[in-house]
Amino acid sequence: MTIALLGGLAVLALIDSTSFGTLVIPLWLLASPGRVRVGRVLVFLATVALFYWSAGLVLLWGAGWAFDPVVAFVDSPAGAIAVVAAGAALIVWSFRLEKAAKQRKRDGVVVSGRISRWRARAVGAEGGGGLLSLVGLALAAALVEVGSMLPYLAAIGTITALDLATPARVAVLAGYCLVMVAPALVLLVARVAAAGRIEPALGRLEGWLTRNAGETLSWIVGIIGVLLVVNAAGAVELPL
Repeated sequence: MTIALLGGLAVLALIDSTSFGTLVIPLWLLASPGRVRVGRVLVFLATVALFYWSAGLVLLWGAGWAFDPVVAFVDSPAGAIAVVAAGAALIVWSFRLEKAAKQRKRDGVVVSGRISRWRARAVGAEGGGGLLSLVGLALAAALVEVGSMLPYLAAIGTITALDLATPARVAVLAGYCLVMVAPALVLLVARVAAAGRIEPALGRLEGWLTRNAGETLSWIVGIIGVLLVVNAAGAVELPL
């Protein structure tokens, strides 16, 4: 595995790290007033990471046989054209998603009822103070995001296409999941170390992410589209 491939996987993991379950909900926990409940944050992040890792293993072992013909097709000139077209379609779709999100903002739909309920459960309000409830919230957030886990699916495809032994694939996937929750862990360390000094900044970041949760999917889809176009464009053979 080359440094470039590892870097590409790290970029995808960092894109995944900005999702609702890996960053927004942990920020709710960190931005709550008073002493930060480190254990709750760690339990939540560990649950999300283990869910993604387990789902990735299922995809690696259960769908590996299906990737071989896909990889062969993508490596062909016609496949490169198809990938560029798919990337362009994702970019167009991202603009439509962003437009819809902005329209909801203009209509006054800033924070949905579901987000409000999840925030209350995350910080321990409305009977959501138990660890089992927190684990359930983490699993629910991860399950909801399964339909939009484009960076993760792209990473699974990359790992599957590599000529790696099973232990190496398992380790690379575990590393991906660790990078995915790393930004939230860094913020947790900063919150504990800086105490009240960083709490206002975390509160502002949490508020911005919550208000713009509807637009997150749009730019994730757009980034994946750009990556597909850039990676496949060089393999497209243009007629002279």
